[in-house]
Amino acid sequence: MNPNLKRLLGLVLVIMIIVGCTTTPFRTYAALPSKLRLFEGQQKQLSLGVPVMASAKVDHPDILQVNGVKSASLDVMPNRPISLSSQRAGQAELKLKLFNRIPLKTLKVNVVPDLKVIPGGQTIGVKVKSDGILVVGHHLVNNGENEKISPGETAGIQLGDLIVKMNGQKIQDVSQVADVVKKAGESNRLLDLTVKRGKQQINAKLKPAYDVEDKLWRLGLYIRDSAAGVGTLTFYAPDQGVYGALGHVITDMDTQTPIVVGKGEILQSNVTSISKSQNGEPGEKRANFVKESRVLGNVERNTPFGIFGKMTANPDHSLFTKPIPIGFNEEVKPGPAEILTVVNGQQVERFKIEIVHVTRQSSPATKGMVIRVTDPRLLEKTGGIVQGMSGSPIIQDDKLIGAVTHVFVNNPSSGYGCFIEWMLQDAGIVLSEAEWNEQGKVHSMRVNLSSFVEMKRNVENGVVF
Repeated sequence: MNPNLKRLLGLVLVIMIIVGCTTTPFRTYAALPSKLRLFEGQQKQLSLGVPVMASAKVDHPDILQVNGVKSASLDVMPNRPISLSSQRAGQAELKLKLFNRIPLKTLKVNVVPDLKVIPGGQTIGVKVKSDGILVVGHHLVNNGENEKISPGETAGIQLGDLIVKMNGQKIQDVSQVADVVKKAGESNRLLDLTVKRGKQQINAKLKPAYDVEDKLWRLGLYIRDSAAGVGTLTFYAPDQGVYGALGHVITDMDTQTPIVVGKGEILQSNVTSISKSQNGEPGEKRANFVKESRVLGNVERNTPFGIFGKMTANPDHSLFTKPIPIGFNEEVKPGPAEILTVVNGQQVERFKIEIVHVTRQSSPATKGMVIRVTDPRLLEKTGGIVQGMSGSPIIQDDKLIGAVTHVFVNNPSSGYGCFIEWMLQDAGIVLSEAEWNEQGKVHSMRVNLSSFVEMKRNVENGVVF
């Protein structure tokens, strides 16, 4: 064949492929998911986008029906949407073929039990105690020998370490430390310390030093056992008796390490004023615990998506008295939405936002969407997103889809939000994909904790030992 003709044919073929890729049918086909999650009883329409006859085959028609047909195989009409209807919890596979011969798409569908929660938005007070004694600094002790030493630093204790035992005795309160240190110092014995450092547990030997100025035995460490602040409730799940708040992990203000929660509680809180956000300076909610406020729930866990615990009733001032559906991350789309939050007193209000960008995530991450505040009232009152607003529920199409997590410091009208499913997954309400795959089917949704709280961190001063 003539070389010039071959080049011409090749060029024509490339042009045809490029033009074909820009057509509506191709783009519609490319947009078809390979995985899909539905709640029991939920319907979903998929546009096939090809103007030719196709066929569909479902391996478990008792779990998933196509176009309302209970049969395992059926024909799909050209250019008409495919209607999927979930029947019960489980896994099903849908195979699409052109002309009943050419494989077009295989779609795996996970059908999960129906789940509804009550959106929050209330400002809540938080008190937490760490599961041990947190080291927040090193302290030099004057031992009267013309030198200052830090026994803790010499023993290799680092900032962010969590001391959980001293001489085999579990330590959860700063008040327990003085007596143990004094006994070890007076008997000239080493202290055996059990320390958590991240996911590691290590043992260390420490010899207390006598402070000639204060006349006390010291560890040479600044330590802390508690923290307090305010934040926003994200959801309450009445069927499971749990709540969720904050949307991101609570860290110690000095060491920036996550707080390992030993115990804690959330209480009613009242917003007294707001410092407005400005470019370069994020504002904050100023709030206090309501006098003699009742305990709303406990705090059991601190994760990358907030804190979790049990709650027995929907808190006051909720805009919702009944649960609403949640939306998986593949259902979230750019466009209008709203957040629920408090800007004065205890009253939860609705405010308009725009979801600017959505990141499709196959595994948990806090920055799932970029949001922008568009509500003139909220912009006037707060300047955009402020500290204390994290955890505010995001609602789109009457579904709870996520929570506010971060503010853009140089553009406080915008920030990040996380998907609600990651919060529910951390709470134990939703199974992870790995658990689905391991078990081979979707089990009933589990739950044990949930609450998300933004800590303004009025953290207690470190105590010197």
